[in-house]
Amino acid sequence: MINLTPQQLRLAADLQEKIAALNQELALILTSGKAIPAPIKAVKQAKRTISPAHIAKIRAAQKRRWAKVKAAKGTVPAAKPAKRKISPEGIARIKAAQKARWAAIKAGKQ
Repeated sequence: MINLTPQQLRLAADLQEKIAALNQELALILTSGKAIPAPIKAVKQAKRTISPAHIAKIRAAQKRRWAKVKAAKGTVPAAKPAKRKISPEGIARIKAAQKARWAAIKAGKQ
């Protein structure tokens, strides 16, 4: 101990104080069970958000890029055909046919 520098002595004294504090905490935990410190929670990094205005700019830029690609190909997207709809008369015919099928099935079981 005589050959140690003042910095080394200070470090040794700090470590002894930490050990004494930890021994006291351990004694409290083992004797009463009440002095359990709360676990340290990891700090989550805040999520980054994009403003609606910036999202609109990104969408507009993407549309411009796709317009250039489509213009380079020289193709114009074809209009989608209108969806076909069944008329009320057609639906009534389908319902009547289905009822007739089920009536035949039920009559065959009896």
